[in-house]
Amino acid sequence: MVQQTPTSPPLPLGKQLLRRKPIVFQHKHHLGEELARNMTTFQLMMFGVGATVGTGIFFVLGEAVPKAGPAVLISFVIAATAAGLSALCYAELASAIPVSGSTYSYAYHALGEFVAVIIAGCVLLEYGVATGAVAVGWSGYFNELIESIFGWRLPQALSVAPIPGTDGDPTGLINLPAVVLVLLCMLLLLRGASESAKVNAVMVMIKLGVLLLFVVISLTAFNKDHFANFFASGFAGVSAAAGTIFFSFIGLDAVATAGEEVKNPQKALPRAIIGALVIVSTIYVLVAFAGIAAKPVSFFSTQEAAEAGLAQILKDVTGSTIWSTILAAGAVISIFSVTLVTMYGQTRILFSIGRDGLIPHRFTVVNPKTMVPTYNTIFVAVIVALIGGFVPAEYLWDTVSIGTLMAFSVVAIGIMVLRRTHPDLERPFKIPGYPVTPILTVIICAYIMWGLAAITWVIFLVWLAIVVLYYFAFGRRHAKLNSYTSPEEIAEPIGRLDDE
Repeated sequence: MVQQTPTSPPLPLGKQLLRRKPIVFQHKHHLGEELARNMTTFQLMMFGVGATVGTGIFFVLGEAVPKAGPAVLISFVIAATAAGLSALCYAELASAIPVSGSTYSYAYHALGEFVAVIIAGCVLLEYGVATGAVAVGWSGYFNELIESIFGWRLPQALSVAPIPGTDGDPTGLINLPAVVLVLLCMLLLLRGASESAKVNAVMVMIKLGVLLLFVVISLTAFNKDHFANFFASGFAGVSAAAGTIFFSFIGLDAVATAGEEVKNPQKALPRAIIGALVIVSTIYVLVAFAGIAAKPVSFFSTQEAAEAGLAQILKDVTGSTIWSTILAAGAVISIFSVTLVTMYGQTRILFSIGRDGLIPHRFTVVNPKTMVPTYNTIFVAVIVALIGGFVPAEYLWDTVSIGTLMAFSVVAIGIMVLRRTHPDLERPFKIPGYPVTPILTVIICAYIMWGLAAITWVIFLVWLAIVVLYYFAFGRRHAKLNSYTSPEEIAEPIGRLDDE
């Protein structure tokens, strides 16, 4: 093995920041470690559904409905439209560049190294915070389930973060169920991507069944008065709610992170992305409509709605704990899949960044038996467990949305850039309505970001500042492209890196 060391940047700073990773040919887009292609199209589609349905719908109504009132249905449509346009953009890029890394990798090929670093910061924020937020939400349903079955709940000290929430609620010591969930997902991911995909597919089918059950039962309590004063919160409320809801669509990005682990990726990726979008959008609108039909807007501002809102609705509608217990059990099982897929996505993005030399090589070391980046997976689990165990969910929702919106916008811009710079690139799937579709994607994403709170922007910009400082301190000097001077040279490795 040849130990490759970083060289001094051969280009002036300006040119280095703008340099693009060459697209050499279809079946080799990168150097270094490989991942096994053993995932099917259906399993990949279930990855997308698993990461989105449940990411928000089990508990995001408690965040979104108070902002928009009954018009939250329009917020869902706006978020779904933006996600749909973005999904088409993802489908084209995923079919043309079927590699791990998703938005980060696409940005590196289309827009250059510095933009790729910024987007890496966006998607790492997106996945890390999303997984922590979902784990916190899962904890509420877990408490609901054990109370329904055994008549007791975990003490507050072991089920609430020590940091006070935005509403000043009392705190505990640690959100232990959230930490346990993350560690269980880590153990499953360490067994391999194929094993994780099989388990996830089963969980997704349970999830869809439970949510359809909720829709049917909730509609038996339909009350048209709950839709009165539909636009009472105005378009500002609709926009703010859309920003929060958009958090729920990050699963589409998770599909693209599996580009190197699915069979026949150039066909499988577009099919999985679009299929997941159709399922997700339909389920979200149905559940939101049924929930508002059964309960007044005021209900969604209560603590019950924040902790386990859908289960509480079923309990109130039926007067029995049986159906709410079934829903809570379904949520506990299926939200597991959300954590699983979002953790998976973050590990694969880190794998891609490490393979490009922008973070230490240990993040790319793959277990030869399971074909899993072990160190990478354990590192992600520790960080996410800290977030889930010690940060309240209300601090996390909008932060996730802004990272997602930035990523979706860059994918749309990347489509337009690559159409000009690589017009002959093989594209098994092309977005309809070009260039209107990617332009609309950017406009809608910008509109939703405009509705986010100022504190969200502050957190986001501080995080990006940290990412940029890290890039100039480490990543710029260690980038793999420093060792190559032409696309032909990067086509084949000049020496494999030794495992650390």
